[in-house]
Amino acid sequence: MTTGKVWFITGASRGLGRAFTEAALGSGDRVVAAARDVEPLADLAAEHPGALVQLPLDVSDRQAVRAGVDRAAAAFGRLDVVVNNAGGLLYGMVEEATEEQIRAHLDVNFFGAVWVAQAVVPHLRAQGGGRILQVTSMASGGGMATVGFYAAGKTALDSISEALAMEVEQFGIKVTIVQMGGYDTGLFTTGTTATAPHPAYESLRAKMAEMWGDDAGPDPRTAAPVIMELAKLPEPPRRLILGSRSYDIVQEADRARTELYHAWEHLSRMAPG
Repeated sequence: MTTGKVWFITGASRGLGRAFTEAALGSGDRVVAAARDVEPLADLAAEHPGALVQLPLDVSDRQAVRAGVDRAAAAFGRLDVVVNNAGGLLYGMVEEATEEQIRAHLDVNFFGAVWVAQAVVPHLRAQGGGRILQVTSMASGGGMATVGFYAAGKTALDSISEALAMEVEQFGIKVTIVQMGGYDTGLFTTGTTATAPHPAYESLRAKMAEMWGDDAGPDPRTAAPVIMELAKLPEPPRRLILGSRSYDIVQEADRARTELYHAWEHLSRMAPG
């Protein structure tokens, strides 16, 4: 009898998705790895015969997601851990982004994750439970120049995941919002769509580029052990900041926001609502 978990991972061909796929396979689990281009997964399929199913999938296509999830559930007879990881980056100022760019970005980063969640919940409910790991960002809940749409999509996913967690816990389904820190995933290179730069933002763009620096962050494989540990917990947290440095940054941002609220409390309390 085959033991171990069955994982369904989106955005599995590179970055964090690839790292999570490698870690799950390395632990003896089985994986349905979904990506637009699954060719980069061929080596893993050869190394782990019978344990990896490559699933070509565009998460922005709702009907394709439903059909793909059905195929994923049938591949090994169940789904234990769903990792909603697929995403990209729209880099540029708010004014610069076209409607097409904005919609295409949110179609993947927000709606794609919603389509996956909607498709997997019936399968998890029918089998009596499972895990959904919603990969958001340490930037959830706040925006920053040049990456505002990325933060917006992740914040929306963060909020809808809170609602989803409340709705499905009665079925034994545990949802964890994984607020990822910065890892060397290729997000700022192969995963990026850039706006056409407006000259009015030249100085701010240069300032932000200097702030981002050249450090791509740690290898995404260093985050995989945390995901593996999270999947084992009988009562996982509703949300988790993944990354030591990121934890400190988020805590500092929360403190700054609280101080701002307190500074203007007198104005807030002028209204009775």
